[in-house]
Amino acid sequence: MKKAWEIAYDLYSKAKPVLLSEDEQGWEPLKAISDFYDKMLRAEWYSQVPGSGAPEKLMVAAVQALENRGYIVENGYELLEKGIKYYEEGNNVQLQKISAKLRNEFLNAKKDPSSTYWNYAYYESFEQYKKSVEFPDAVNINTEEEKFKEKIKAGWLSQLIGAAMGTMVEGYTSKNLYKAFGDVKDYLREPNTYNDDITFEIAFFDAFKSKGYDVTSRDIALSWIGLIPTGWSAEEIALRNIRSGLLPPDSAVFNNPFNEWIGAQMRGGICGMLAPANPKLAAELAWKDGQVSHINNGILGEVFNALMTSMAFVENDVKKIVREAITMIPKDSEYYSVIEYAYSACLKYHSWLDAHQDCQKKYIKYNWIHAYPNACCEIIALMYGEGDYEKTLNIITMCGVDADCNAGMIMPILGIQKGMGIIPQRLISPAFDRLITYMRGYEEIKLDELVNDTVKYINDAKIRRN
Repeated sequence: MKKAWEIAYDLYSKAKPVLLSEDEQGWEPLKAISDFYDKMLRAEWYSQVPGSGAPEKLMVAAVQALENRGYIVENGYELLEKGIKYYEEGNNVQLQKISAKLRNEFLNAKKDPSSTYWNYAYYESFEQYKKSVEFPDAVNINTEEEKFKEKIKAGWLSQLIGAAMGTMVEGYTSKNLYKAFGDVKDYLREPNTYNDDITFEIAFFDAFKSKGYDVTSRDIALSWIGLIPTGWSAEEIALRNIRSGLLPPDSAVFNNPFNEWIGAQMRGGICGMLAPANPKLAAELAWKDGQVSHINNGILGEVFNALMTSMAFVENDVKKIVREAITMIPKDSEYYSVIEYAYSACLKYHSWLDAHQDCQKKYIKYNWIHAYPNACCEIIALMYGEGDYEKTLNIITMCGVDADCNAGMIMPILGIQKGMGIIPQRLISPAFDRLITYMRGYEEIKLDELVNDTVKYINDAKIRRN
């Protein structure tokens, strides 16, 4: 190959001068780019969740998230006050400046030694995590029989059902949902498959197709940047980092306040599905995927969901799945303290609402998109739902917070356990025959093809591994 200077000189030396007209001079695309960046930035100061209209101020949440992680953002509140003012005034010049200053504060946030966050162990690698827990032996199941395929279909379909139900109500408190809609047991509008959570699972699966169980975090990151144009919170920052050449684990770490939010926890299901009845392998896949955008407790959230999904292939008692998954999270981690607290609340109260209220109060300082309050909701719905599909879906919906992520993770557990027969026919919308995404190359995915591919690549990966 030619040297870089040779390629550049060839281009320059062979260029033939032309005189462009007013319309051909090419300034309009630059104006479009300017408008795009202004709109992107303004969305970080105030936006509404596409599916439910819930409000969010991401810059405020970034300060909140760093404080949750045991840091002090010294000038954060002064800059937030100014930023909110400039946003409301529509002063994009000053808003860009303030935002840059605020991100610099994030980058240089100082450790708060008084924070309880630092009382817990910090898990940086799968090897470190693996040494701190014990996994049950993998169970060899027949992944070529029709019964297994049915479980996979019920798992994917249940994720679509849960995500569609949750998307309608995410970002609100349980109390306000009851006031607005009553006790939601059916779709409030026609369901669809628009959901960014599944997008990242599809990107993981795309990387898995090529590498099987040898897939790496780097493979997954490159799948993300190739397929996914944009994201939100931790995923969006990871995408920006990857685009800049930072690959995992740096893509998750560099100036990313949100890397213990729900973004990894919301995509653990695919890892459990691809490692049926093998919790250790499911945890390893989840760790590889999680560290593209998350750290420590954020990754443990994905591991937790992967463990439960994997065990669902051979364990019919959903309460036992919850209990055993909790034991596979390190006892000295903060994430363990959260899920153990939620589990204990379930044993303490007769009503799920009381358990939920207890957990809400306990974790009130965490954003509704953080992993912790949502992990509590998952446990509450599974424990009080007692394996009943409609009851579990109702509880996880009415818990509020990031309901689509939560329902999308726990409903497949029941679908995988019992197969298609557990899913009420009225919840199976024709819209679920195909997934519509904003991904490059995966704009439309037929459900049956996704099911067939999942089974195929599980079996291919098993052959390659042996």
